Amino acid sequence: MSAFKIRQGSMEDLQAAYYICLKTGDHGADGEALYRDDPDALGRIFVGPYLAFEPELSLMLEDDQGVCGYAFASFDSKQFYDRYEREWRPKLCAKFPNPDGDPKTWTHSQEVHSWYHDPDYYCPEPYDQYPSHLHIDFLDRARGHGFGRRMMEDLMQQLKKMGSPGAHLGVSMRNTKAFGFYHALGFEELARVGEPGEGCVYLGKRL
Repeated sequence: MSAFKIRQGSMEDLQAAYYICLKTGDHGADGEALYRDDPDALGRIFVGPYLAFEPELSLMLEDDQGVCGYAFASFDSKQFYDRYEREWRPKLCAKFPNPDGDPKTWTHSQEVHSWYHDPDYYCPEPYDQYPSHLHIDFLDRARGHGFGRRMMEDLMQQLKKMGSPGAHLGVSMRNTKAFGFYHALGFEELARVGEPGEGCVYLGKRL
């Protein structure tokens, strides 16, 4: 087995983390075939802002083949999204036009580009109890060794020391394998958004 190590992330990890986001971009499964026209589409939302804005709450898992997992956190979600709105999203919108025509004809990348222009800043209630949020993705070779639990617990301990009362995260309803992992960490359901079977479940944990 490769020798794994956990370290703090930085913007130098951007492309490696974008690749992980792509390889988990189909509701936890490999999304490479879906985003061939723009492999970094998802990463620009779900990776870049964390490394840019809160690197102290960014953990990378690395082995002898390179970066193979990440776990990100944001201390105050609303402040994070405010900064994303001011500093990150305008650049995306300037570079990637909002697709027109029938959304049913869009590629998966075009659908993500539409999210650049129409972002979703949903935070489950009660917000004052779960203001922080977390995000984690691993390549297949990094799974099953306990590092996901360790990295999540490390981030939640950091958030607690910083004064956060709780954290939330969103899980695709189609990513059924993830629910057992989060429930084992002590997360409980807070809200469901979107169509049954296609939407997102928000889970929360008090710290």
